[in-house]
Amino acid sequence: MVVPFDPFSPEGPEEVPLERAPLVRVIAQIRFPPIASLGRADFMAPFQEAIRARYPILTPERTAGFMFGPQGVMLQNSDGVVWRFHDKLNTWSVSLGPDFVALESTAYTDRDDFFGRFDEIVRALDQVAKLPVYLRLGVRYINRVRGPELETLPALVRPEVLGLAGSMVTGFNHSICESLFTQDDVALSTRWGRLPSGTTTDPAALLPIDEPSWVLDLDMFRAAQRDFDAAEVLRECRRFAETIHGFFRWCVLPKFLETYGGKG
Repeated sequence: MVVPFDPFSPEGPEEVPLERAPLVRVIAQIRFPPIASLGRADFMAPFQEAIRARYPILTPERTAGFMFGPQGVMLQNSDGVVWRFHDKLNTWSVSLGPDFVALESTAYTDRDDFFGRFDEIVRALDQVAKLPVYLRLGVRYINRVRGPELETLPALVRPEVLGLAGSMVTGFNHSICESLFTQDDVALSTRWGRLPSGTTTDPAALLPIDEPSWVLDLDMFRAAQRDFDAAEVLRECRRFAETIHGFFRWCVLPKFLETYGGKG
């Protein structure tokens, strides 16, 4: 009898840290109703001071808007600002806009470190903006297999996930599979597949590289208005990360863990 897989099962697999994890980016984000004052430097300054020790480099970015007119879609100037804060190595970044805050890392080590940092950011924002509600909460992990490991992909991932990426088909260029799993107001969006050199599925989060690769992109989120509570937000984020880990472990075979330095 085949036991159905439940991607939302609270009983996740045992943790197996990977010394050479193919994790290229981790993102946590909260979206909330727009707060116009967050576009002002004087209003944002206390937030910067609270996180400046870790993220000392600030690069404001003007946002662009679009207008539909007789001549089609036209780019408009906008007074909106997204504040980008980076560490010295540019491996950790915080983005603060009028309606969102996000933490991104290309140097992820473990959940405790990542969500400890996100906790600091969320609490710093709450001190400045006093958020009454949030509209969306999401956590995303992006993995990329490349190089010699790509040639052994059939031994690394489940057949259901491998698909055409493991087939010898003449003229095969790329293949992307997208699936969405839902439970109440929470969703797990999954995307995986093989990409040719110089391409990406998301320019903002996955940089193109000069060789083919296989991507496993897992994004869990709640898109529903909820009362804002910093401690509850962090509990939810960690739960999302644990669920993503469980799905990741379902996707990969023991050889994957061994190949990337897994230690049980």
